[in-house]
Amino acid sequence: MLKFKINGQPHEAEPGTTILKAAKSLQINIPTLCYHPDIEPWAACGLCVVKVENSPKMVRSCTTAVVEGQNYITHDPELMEVRKTVIELMQSNHPNECLICARNGSCEFQDISEDFCIREAPFTRQLKDLPKDDSTPSIVLDPRKCINCGRCALVCQQLQDVWALEFINRGYDTVIQPAGGVLLNESPCIKCGQCSAHCPVGAIYEKDETDKFLSAVRDETKHVAVQVAPAIRVAIGEAFGLEPGTLMSQQIYTALRMLGADAVFNTNFAADLTIMEESLEFVNRLTRGDNLPQITSCCPAWTDYMEKYFDDMIPHFSTAKSPMMMQGAVTKTYYAKRVKLAPKNIYSVAIMPCTTKKYEINRDDNMHASGYNDVDLVLTTRELARLIKRAGIDFLNIKDGIVDSPIGDYSGAGTIFGVTGGVMEAALRTAHHLITGKNLDNVNIQAVRGMEGVRVGEILLGDAKLKVAVAHGMSKVRQIMSEVRLARMEGRESPYHFIEVMACKGGCIGGGGQPYNTDEEVRQKRITGIYSDDEKSVVRCSHQNPDIIRIYKDFLGEPLSRRSYDLLHTRYQPRPLYQK
Repeated sequence: MLKFKINGQPHEAEPGTTILKAAKSLQINIPTLCYHPDIEPWAACGLCVVKVENSPKMVRSCTTAVVEGQNYITHDPELMEVRKTVIELMQSNHPNECLICARNGSCEFQDISEDFCIREAPFTRQLKDLPKDDSTPSIVLDPRKCINCGRCALVCQQLQDVWALEFINRGYDTVIQPAGGVLLNESPCIKCGQCSAHCPVGAIYEKDETDKFLSAVRDETKHVAVQVAPAIRVAIGEAFGLEPGTLMSQQIYTALRMLGADAVFNTNFAADLTIMEESLEFVNRLTRGDNLPQITSCCPAWTDYMEKYFDDMIPHFSTAKSPMMMQGAVTKTYYAKRVKLAPKNIYSVAIMPCTTKKYEINRDDNMHASGYNDVDLVLTTRELARLIKRAGIDFLNIKDGIVDSPIGDYSGAGTIFGVTGGVMEAALRTAHHLITGKNLDNVNIQAVRGMEGVRVGEILLGDAKLKVAVAHGMSKVRQIMSEVRLARMEGRESPYHFIEVMACKGGCIGGGGQPYNTDEEVRQKRITGIYSDDEKSVVRCSHQNPDIIRIYKDFLGEPLSRRSYDLLHTRYQPRPLYQK
């Protein structure tokens, strides 16, 4: 441990610890805009400068490691003036559009400007005349508001391994956009929204479609049916001041009805449906010994990435649709039939933690299995929070609500879809029953849980010893996929039988549409909330869900039947990295 001082206060830290982290451990907050714990610090914004005692230099605390015996000064009148000047210079290149900005009230630049009590504009304003890029159905790029912190490009490259965003030009002309100046929808972008989730300002944000929802509930010819994803219930409370991980399922049901929804379902139900289809698909592959490993397909950002970077893996993909699309399909068929409604009059809405879901609903013809758009509209967690506030709903004090039947109740397996490893665990719980005819004595499969970027292990299902792998954050996926590809090229058996992939760090709880300021601590609290929902569930395996048993008996027949395949399965195709 190194011994040093911060503002004269003795402190210790391991070698390599930055001044910024050391100060934070002492509850001293040094302002930053470019720093984020998910990416490597690179000292772009200059706000985090500190002094080293007996040295004339100021150093950037996010990239400077502590040194034995030094005393670091984090705040004094000169430092505060330097930081204020940096902010004022940034403001001179930034539009004054806070009232109509997507990040109004949740903007880090806005907050820091207020912290420094900036009330004047001492520098001449020089704004860039750059067009918005709204070419994708998921996110909007507004380069006029960019402060060149670089978070979006670094997240896209380091965390997601997509490389859709890059620094273009130099100096004052620097912009962040896809290479070659192409539109975002023409680039390798997978619409995951991690760029928007990490942007400190309103330069990248999800397409707001809340007005479409309000129009639908005002339309008396529409029956508005809303599904809510597992990860929403442990994150939306943050928008109202609650701790991450606080379970808000019943409050969400009530709020949606107050907003005008005619029916409220859980996407968790369709997660159980997914497991029924995907587990049998896996058992069949395992029995035949072909096209192993099976790779999960419920994350649309991952499937988009796979079609662009690993299209040779398409035969290994589960053909099961994502739970959202399955829920949409059964809403406009099974549910419509039960309530005697014409599918064309049902307006299907999904509340998702993910911006890619806005793209998924029209990714190909398979997303219209009911004969109509299976899902008409996707809103993120952030959009739902804005709707609730806009409607004047006292979200923290409303009465608990209930979910509608018969496609609303879910098992614990359905809820853990929201975390990395959850799809794998849910599938294994049911696969064990399919293989052995018995339920697991302990359904908590710890081997697939955790926050390591890649987790591998062996699972015993009856006499079968399965090698499994779980990866989250696209940069970690290449390692696993490359192993499988190399084994195939060399004529060897696949190193894994089953692989789960989630595009976002932590899985859906860390999705690109979740509340801002997500970091490791926040992700872990959301994960804990998801597992607590599983633990308290009376039914914890998908095949034991009474509503799942009923839908197969009354409508689908059995998993992988002709009807279930037509409604609940899809196919994939190679896609070029750059669209023409």
